[in-house]
Amino acid sequence: MILHLYIARRFLRALGIVTAVFIAILLPIDLAEQLRRIGPEQGLGPVVELALLNLPGSLYQLIPLFVLLATLVLFLGLSRSSELVVIRASGRSALRSARAPVAVALLFGAVAVGVINPIVAATKAQYDMRSARYLGAEERTVSITREGLWLRQGSVTEQTVIRASNTNSDGTHLFDATFFQFDAEGTLTHRLNAREALLVDGAWALSEVQRWPLAGAGNPQAAVETHERLALPSTLTREQIRDSFGRPDTVPIYELPGFIAQLNQAGFAALNHRVWFQMELSSPLMLAAMVLIAAGFTMRHTRFGKTGVMVLAAILLGFGVFFVRSFAQVLGESGQLPVALVAWTPPAAAILMALGLLLHTEDG
Repeated sequence: MILHLYIARRFLRALGIVTAVFIAILLPIDLAEQLRRIGPEQGLGPVVELALLNLPGSLYQLIPLFVLLATLVLFLGLSRSSELVVIRASGRSALRSARAPVAVALLFGAVAVGVINPIVAATKAQYDMRSARYLGAEERTVSITREGLWLRQGSVTEQTVIRASNTNSDGTHLFDATFFQFDAEGTLTHRLNAREALLVDGAWALSEVQRWPLAGAGNPQAAVETHERLALPSTLTREQIRDSFGRPDTVPIYELPGFIAQLNQAGFAALNHRVWFQMELSSPLMLAAMVLIAAGFTMRHTRFGKTGVMVLAAILLGFGVFFVRSFAQVLGESGQLPVALVAWTPPAAAILMALGLLLHTEDG
């Protein structure tokens, strides 16, 4: 037990060192990128603010790499100090020696999903909002509630709030839609009800429309206008509506199931969110796989030579597993593979492959 705690402590220290090194590398790069994006006229404060808000998300994506490198640092250090030789001479197998870092990786993955994920989601949402504000981007938001889809498109001169009971998979075909138009002062000027609204180039094509003028009208019902077809100008595109839903990584893990249910109720497939949710749940297994991959190549004494080759092989294999997982994620988001298969198969296969390599090289 004492030995396991010692190895776990060494692994945590290596993980902290690797993380600190990447923070020192990424933060200046992000500062330069934010300065380029928003321009020096905004001042240094917004640049630092955006860089700090973007940093947690950048680090969160690199956690598997951190774990891989920390494991390499751990076992290379143990090998060079001959501590690994003593451990093996005491009768402990390679698998028993790797048990402590694997347990730490699983625990760290659970903490990352349960604690760090909501923090990253909040910082990413704030980053998107503040970045759009500093860039002067046109404001567009989408909200999914039990009442249906709510969408807002706006400019300096007017705002339009749209509610629809149902929609298609990409939010461009609305059913039972209501449009509320506001002027620059926030006064409600018109209300439009449409049986259907289809987004075309530069406009919403409405069908079976009723239009109420509300600004200055004594009796809006008496002034109602009926149209079989009506075009309402819009600057929205399919991509903008899709992006306005918020990326899955901007929704905290605890809120994702309810958000997915609301998307399904509104008519959206929510494949991106479903895939992201399952991949977050499987991330502890991915971290354990990274530990085993690194251990399989570095749990050997340095006098055997070829240390650089083995480290390079471990890094390349780790990147290969990460690439396969990312490729599977794309296939899952496009609906070509089942969500559970996409999320859980790559880390499970990586663990089995790493175990086979470890048994062959160390205990075979």
